[in-house]
Amino acid sequence: MAIAKVLGAETEYGIQVAGNPDANPTIASSVLVNAYAAEVARRVSWDFEDESPGRDARGFTVDGAMPPEVETHLANTVLTNGARLYVDHAHPEYSTPECASPLDLLTHDRAGELVLVRAMAAARQAMGVGEEIVVYKNNSDGKGNSYGAHENYLVDRAVPFARLAREVTAHLVTRQVYTGSGKVGCEVEGGPRAAFEITQRADFFEEAIGLETTLKRPIVNTRDEPHCDATKYRRLHVICGDANLAEVAMFLKVGVTALVLLLVEDGLLSERDLVLAHPVQAMRAVSHDLTLGEPLELVSGETITAIGLQWELYDIARKYAEDRGLAELGPEAVGRELLERWEAVLGGLESDPASLRHQLDWVAKRELVDAYCARHDCGLEDHRVAVLDLQYHDMRPARSLFARLEMDTLVPASAVEEATTTAPRGTRAYFRGECLKRFPASIVSANWDSIVFDVGEDALRRVPMMEPLRGSASHVDTLFDGCGSAAELLRRLGA
Repeated sequence: MAIAKVLGAETEYGIQVAGNPDANPTIASSVLVNAYAAEVARRVSWDFEDESPGRDARGFTVDGAMPPEVETHLANTVLTNGARLYVDHAHPEYSTPECASPLDLLTHDRAGELVLVRAMAAARQAMGVGEEIVVYKNNSDGKGNSYGAHENYLVDRAVPFARLAREVTAHLVTRQVYTGSGKVGCEVEGGPRAAFEITQRADFFEEAIGLETTLKRPIVNTRDEPHCDATKYRRLHVICGDANLAEVAMFLKVGVTALVLLLVEDGLLSERDLVLAHPVQAMRAVSHDLTLGEPLELVSGETITAIGLQWELYDIARKYAEDRGLAELGPEAVGRELLERWEAVLGGLESDPASLRHQLDWVAKRELVDAYCARHDCGLEDHRVAVLDLQYHDMRPARSLFARLEMDTLVPASAVEEATTTAPRGTRAYFRGECLKRFPASIVSANWDSIVFDVGEDALRRVPMMEPLRGSASHVDTLFDGCGSAAELLRRLGA
């Protein structure tokens, strides 16, 4: 039986210093993250003790692959909502806390956007006259550099990784039709310079499967770093998606992928030969195909469109939900909403993609670009169109083109606001967040699967959290009741 899907997202934000084109992005990212950390709480540093980025799910470890070394001037901190805010590869990165449903993850991804907006405001006083740090929720700087919006899914270790990779690839390739954030200009050598693409990331992927995340990027990443009990679980680290601003697109991206993984775990995709013959070429073909009708070759020799393959997955998933429900995705209403949205979006893409302008990023952006070009009698090669493309992703509320659009929403603003400081209640992130709220002075460091306390004893105390669904509010609220110190909390845990 498939296991409950614990989900997370990691977003690297694009960054520049307005008024200083020569500014160092690493230093600017550090200023940004430090400014926010200084305003909200005492900093609790990240613990790299258990990180092993070189371990490959195919059964080997890459020599010399070590966790990133954090320099003293860089920020790497854990927030009271259970999230991680830090500097990674010259970008500010926000990693959501672990979430027990796609709707929770959407809420906490949106909270990350709000954190970055507030970080920009906090950083203004540290900047020179006429300078301002600006961040963008996008994936490409237009100069051949790409940065990630990664997703994480808890998967049963009993599922052979080779089968997992084989059966999930076609979904990751074809989901672009609703997950893409849109982009003007191809960045691969020989590609069309003045063209609109569905996604920002597809052009940067060169392998079907592999360990890398920044070079020779693979569609299926093989990093075997579960951040929990490795004898029971895997963490599927998905690196091929776009950063989404549209809530419906984000909800479908993580929700449908989690649902497809349920189908994989329960063996339902083994019965259907939905395996692409040339996944890397298909990845780019789907992104470049605005007609949504490009035939993709399967290993069986048959062909199918991206929408057609998504319909195949939808039909399997709908029958699966009817037979046994979708409790592994959280509350029943979330599963129903996911299936309804998935069906409606696929229908809209088939009949009239423009009808989804209020739901999908790439459709909304394409409409903006087309209207601008018509109004100014210019083509996609015009530099003003590239500026418009970037401004869609601008996280400054007053400058963001996305913020001016009437997009469909799934989570209320009050829930997003609460999620900036409060962890989701259904996972171990709740225990992490409550400890950081209640006993920050007694916490030395934390990571996904442990917290290190200093309660005045001779040795530091590490509390392991190897089960992602333990440490939820239902597990630990009574533990915290009347608990006045970290030392008392540790005594209760020991008992």
